[in-house]
Amino acid sequence: MTSGNDKYWYNLKTGQVEKGFESPAPDRAGPFDTPEEAAKAPEVIRERSRAWAEEEAREDGWGGDSVSGQTRDDQ
Repeated sequence: MTSGNDKYWYNLKTGQVEKGFESPAPDRAGPFDTPEEAAKAPEVIRERSRAWAEEEAREDGWGGDSVSGQTRDDQ
């Protein structure tokens, strides 16, 4: 198992890719195996957030009829 110091991180404040633990933990996303993967961190974060929000909306029944469970398109 490799340590995080051997990995690449995306600095959320500066937008720069870093190798190892250069920045405080709250300021970085990762770890990533390559600098190219780390550079794509904002895209990955947006996509995961969108997917999580959609999943939560489905689980919470947002957009559906609270009585029948049907969405407005189904009615």
